[in-house]
Amino acid sequence: MSLLKVSVLSVSGVCLWLAPPFVFSRRIPLHNFMQGIALVSGFACCFEARRSALKLAKIEEFEALKQAAIDSDVVHEISTSVYVSEETRKKEAEAILAASDEEVEAKREALEAIYTNDLQAETDTTVSENDASDLELWWKVEAAQIQGKTATWIIENILNKKGRKFSEGKKQLEELIKKFGEKGG
Repeated sequence: MSLLKVSVLSVSGVCLWLAPPFVFSRRIPLHNFMQGIALVSGFACCFEARRSALKLAKIEEFEALKQAAIDSDVVHEISTSVYVSEETRKKEAEAILAASDEEVEAKREALEAIYTNDLQAETDTTVSENDASDLELWWKVEAAQIQGKTATWIIENILNKKGRKFSEGKKQLEELIKKFGEKGG
C-alpha cells in the first residue's frame, strides 16, 4: 500500500461526498439515485483509504523495528570488539610488567634492530629515486643522440644548463654517459 493510493482514495471520497448536492437536482428521481450511489462510493473510498493507511502504518512500524534491531546488532558488535581489544591490551601490559629486565631489554634491542633496518630501507629508496630520475634523463639524452643532436644542444635543452652552468651540465652529461652508457640503458 502506497501513500499515493491512500491520498487518491481520500481525495476521491471527499469529492464524491461533496459533489452530489451541487451536481444533481433533487427533483429528478434518477439524480436522487445517483446522489445516493455517490455518497455510498464516497464512504467506501474513505474506509478503503483508512484500511490502507493502517496497513502502511504497520509496515512502517515493522521497518522501524527491523532497523532498530540492525542498529543494536552493530552497536553490540562494536562494543564486543572494543572489550576484546581492551582485554588483550590489559593482558599484554600485565605480561610486560611481569617480565624480567633481561627479557624487556632483549625485546627492546630486537625492536631497535627492526627500526634501524626500516630507516636504512628508506634511505635506499631515496637513492633509487635519484637513480630513476637519472635514468629518465638518460633516456632523453639517448633519444637526442639518436636524432643526431650535438652535446651542446643536449646540455642546453635537456639538462637545462645554459650560460654559467654550462660546465656543470657538461660534467652531468659525462656522469650520465659513464653511469648508463656502458650498461646500455
